[in-house]
Amino acid sequence: MSKFIITMLLCSSISGNDCKPFQPEYTEFKSYPECARYGYEYASELMTNFSDTFIDEYRTYIVFSCKENQTI
Repeated sequence: MSKFIITMLLCSSISGNDCKPFQPEYTEFKSYPECARYGYEYASELMTNFSDTFIDEYRTYIVFSCKENQTI
C-alpha cells in the first residue's frame, strides 16, 4: 500500500533568504491527487492570509512536493 507525504517550503526571492520547511496541518495522503490538491489549497490559503506588505517585502512564495512512500 502506498501513501503520499507532502513537503512544503516557504520561500523568498530576496537574495540571501533561503526556503524554510514548515509543517502543514496534514502530511499524509492516500493518493497523489489528494496530496496535490491539498498542497495547492493550503498554499493558497496561506498566501491569502499573509499581508500584502509581507508578500511584497519578502517576495514570498510557497512550493510543495508530494512523494510516494511505500508501506508494507
